[in-house]
Amino acid sequence: MPVYVQHEVLGKVQDVFNADALWQAPGLALFARRPLLRDLLERSPREQRGRAATRCFSHVTLVLPQDEVDDDRHLTRGARVRDLAQSLAALHQKDFGDLLGGDEVRYHVLGSDDLDPGEVEVKFGHAVYLPAPGEQVQYTVTASRDSAIWQPVCAVYPNQRLTLVGLDAANATFAVPGWPFGPDGGLLLVNDGPDAPLELQVRPKDSFDCRFDAANGYYVLRGKGASAQRLLLKISRAGAAARPQPAPGATPVAPSAPPQRSPAVWKSRTVTPPAADLTAMPLAAPEARAKPAPAPELDATYAPVARHRITLAALALPRLSRYRETGAQAMEVGLDAQLLPCAPGKDSIIQFAVDEADELHAITPAGRQRIAVPSQFSPLDNASIRLLAVRQQLAERYSALLMLPQGPSQPAASGTRLTFGRGMPSLGTLRVLDTPQFVRQGDGAPAASADRLGLSRNAFSWEASSDGLRVARLSPTQALYHLDEHLALVAQIETATQEQPYVIPSGHHLVAGHYVLRFDA
Repeated sequence: MPVYVQHEVLGKVQDVFNADALWQAPGLALFARRPLLRDLLERSPREQRGRAATRCFSHVTLVLPQDEVDDDRHLTRGARVRDLAQSLAALHQKDFGDLLGGDEVRYHVLGSDDLDPGEVEVKFGHAVYLPAPGEQVQYTVTASRDSAIWQPVCAVYPNQRLTLVGLDAANATFAVPGWPFGPDGGLLLVNDGPDAPLELQVRPKDSFDCRFDAANGYYVLRGKGASAQRLLLKISRAGAAARPQPAPGATPVAPSAPPQRSPAVWKSRTVTPPAADLTAMPLAAPEARAKPAPAPELDATYAPVARHRITLAALALPRLSRYRETGAQAMEVGLDAQLLPCAPGKDSIIQFAVDEADELHAITPAGRQRIAVPSQFSPLDNASIRLLAVRQQLAERYSALLMLPQGPSQPAASGTRLTFGRGMPSLGTLRVLDTPQFVRQGDGAPAASADRLGLSRNAFSWEASSDGLRVARLSPTQALYHLDEHLALVAQIETATQEQPYVIPSGHHLVAGHYVLRFDA
């Protein structure tokens, strides 16, 4: 494997801003105790024919001790840093002008806390590029371990053909936060121009797998073995909302199919075997004793399965600014490893929070990050969590809809009327936010259930029927919304009584408080 990034550390430099001291040692280089910048460039040419160099590298990054850079910024407003870059570029042009091939010489000086006094880090190579003044970014690269918290990796410019990302900046062009594949593996980004898609190549070839997830618009990097770790890499074209296309050789990952409900089954009637010892009973006549027993029924009988169910399809995250007088500062909802709602804490793999400014955040072990709506997350393999925007008519009350892939459900027997609300424990399995753990209160505010934010004690009643879910509004202050199967608003339910109920068809949704309930027949 070729060396894409040449990395060396020059030590024992008395003046790190002295270009001549960094470029070449005085006297004959043959007797120099350590190679300096000119020697490194000469020993590692960009192109050569036989042993003769035909072209040299022209972009060089220098890293100085951070204290030295800070002092220069304080005392001279960065003049010594600028003079160092210009002086080295002039020496580079003077000594290697015939090997540049028309390339512009560029130097960039940075600071780092990892260097000791007198040390200077040098980086150049095939995957080291310094943008020209005013050159616009073509791609931005971000990385995530859980698809929720995305951290910046680097920018790719139009003339930047090769970029190597990996564990640290010493062995790659840029370090990837949370890189799980060790120092020997890297991912090479090949940019062949604005009309060609960005190509990704694993280096070395078998270090890990790289596939493009077309459903989510990012690359999935996965190590070898059963317990392989994964890393998500998103490449976005600057100024465009379109998702990146898979590069040649990258295998798309098909989206997983949603789980299907098991259908009703037919069961055979169980025949009770004759008892071993029967109790003697007086018989009325001998004829009855001689009468043969009736043959057992063998025909199949339908085993009744609840035909109607109410499923918690989503959670409607509120606009918390509407409830400032309650002292609620934030509401957080977690999802566990089975993607079921749970209280925020160690059992949740991802949490969604809305604060008093109505801003939405995703929270994972990797950190906390503000998120936009709509969004999609995959904190686990074969898991997809969607955060949908609400329609305009609901936007005054709600911030977003958090879809539940496997929300709890409850049978709804025909002819039975049940009441939904804070005061009805019989339907508590659907009211998953009915504890104070989901709401963070301000100082002095009493702890209260999250259901107090928008759900009445007796909100509405329902009765399942063949034509749909018959809904009666019980509280005059309870807001009820009817959504269709695609979560589009059908109507706000203003009047509905037991005598004249509002009917929700099968597959449609009813929104009350934080709960989006789907009626399945």
